[in-house]
Amino acid sequence: RCYCDQKILQKTSGEWREEWWIACREKKLVFRADCHYRYFLYQLVFKAWRAFICQQQEKRNKNHVAEVHGNKQKLLWAWRCWLIYVDVRRMKHRMQAVAQAFRERSCLRVSWAVWRRRCYQNRAGRKMKVLALQHWAQSLQFRAWLQWRALYLYSQNEKQKEARAVTHHHHWQLKTSMEAWLRYLNLQRAKRRQKELAQEHHQVRIVQRYFAGWQLSWECRRRMHAHQKCIEKLVAKIVLWRAFARWKHCILCV
Repeated sequence: RCYCDQKILQKTSGEWREEWWIACREKKLVFRADCHYRYFLYQLVFKAWRAFICQQQEKRNKNHVAEVHGNKQKLLWAWRCWLIYVDVRRMKHRMQAVAQAFRERSCLRVSWAVWRRRCYQNRAGRKMKVLALQHWAQSLQFRAWLQWRALYLYSQNEKQKEARAVTHHHHWQLKTSMEAWLRYLNLQRAKRRQKELAQEHHQVRIVQRYFAGWQLSWECRRRMHAHQKCIEKLVAKIVLWRAFARWKHCILCV
């Protein structure tokens, strides 16, 4: 019995050591899986952050380019207006010089008055034309700038919507994959637990079966030994009784 108990303890300790080793290994694997998953998540977050930073930098560059372009257009428009003003001033100076020369050469004041009135009318008409052209050019530039601004804002809104949709789809895919992975992990743990319980139950049943067989065989052997001892005692009694009967017969014969 002590030997059987030692063997059972050795077997149970060996099985417990194997189960403990398997549990430690599973914990190590789970820890490594968690580390890998965290590293994967950090990598995805870093990629998304880097894409966002690049997008913001591109947006700032585009805004800077747009501001520079707008300033250049304003400077170009001011330069053109200044050139037109300089040309008009030069033309006025030339006309004044010609008028002065004509006045000096001319002797008729009436013709000079008529010419001066016509020159004034022409000058006013040219000023009106120049102002109308400037106003038309400014209105065209303002309309073009408004259209460009509207198109730029629309394109930026579309890009933001696309980026949000992509990020939402990516987060949804990550969520679904994470839920599926968790379900798979729980299912594998449940299966592993059921398998371990089945193995433990099978081992316990096998141990109980062998122990019951060994106990029955031991009881049979014990009963056989007891029966054999009883038979030996009975044989010794019969031999003694026969010897005593022979001795008694011999005594009676003597």
